[in-house]
Amino acid sequence: MPAKGKHRRPKSSPVTRGMVAAGTGGAALAIPLLGATGAHAAAKPAAPVAAPQTVRAAAPAAAQQAAPATYEVKSGDCLSRIAEDHRLGDWHRLYRDNRDVVGADPSLIRPGMKLTLGAKPRAAAPQDTARTSAERAPATDPSASGAAPAEAATTATTGQGTASGFRAPLDSVSIGTPYRMAGSMWSSGYHTGVDFAAETGTPVKAVGAGTVVSAGWGGAYGNQVVVRHADGMYSQYAHLSQLAVAEGQSVTEGQQLGLSGATGNVTGPHLHFEIRTTPDYGSDVDPLAYLRQQGASL
Repeated sequence: MPAKGKHRRPKSSPVTRGMVAAGTGGAALAIPLLGATGAHAAAKPAAPVAAPQTVRAAAPAAAQQAAPATYEVKSGDCLSRIAEDHRLGDWHRLYRDNRDVVGADPSLIRPGMKLTLGAKPRAAAPQDTARTSAERAPATDPSASGAAPAEAATTATTGQGTASGFRAPLDSVSIGTPYRMAGSMWSSGYHTGVDFAAETGTPVKAVGAGTVVSAGWGGAYGNQVVVRHADGMYSQYAHLSQLAVAEGQSVTEGQQLGLSGATGNVTGPHLHFEIRTTPDYGSDVDPLAYLRQQGASL
């Protein structure tokens, strides 16, 4: 038998340790024992006190990074361009976040409006289950991506008026997607107008004198203007960023109707132009042929 007190440690030790064997079905498990002095020592926190402070200090910085920004609308802006420039994805999210500022018509944003960017978590826009025939027009416009199709040769002419009183809708004309180009992206199976390359903010002008029969949101066409001319034909100007006329207003040849843009279903800014026999989608005729018959230089 070991001598009494053989395993005692010096009294100067702050911790009294020992081992006890606990039976575990024939096996022994050594369990350390702490004396009263050791228990008080173990109760002290092992981690540095500064660690929780470090975590708390990092939280405000992360919140500051996630704070939304504010953007002031400038002349020539449209929601799609703002969303693209700030990498917000689809413009519908930007509109949902700022509906109380913009109002019921997402195309009619005005200089000076303050929009909140990134105010809410990004979410997929719900599908529109009740779309009109005009809204079932092209989901995207091929010419808007910047590269015109091979079969759509780009030409550049002046759009100034002629003695006949008709002209091109832009002062400088560069033709992208042509009329009647076939494609499954269009509900009619073909392009119902002609696209003119135009950066956002380019003045769009009436091809001839007439009366404005529509000025506002046109579904897939975005912000549009439709003008009725003296011969009973109609001209349509779509994807505008801003409007300069109102329904019922009389306009003259060359009068500014608005500014080009990328509202509606497009992948980039341009002017979609149609000539129709009625004010409605589906009554289109060749727009360039019509203008040339009226004496416009194209």
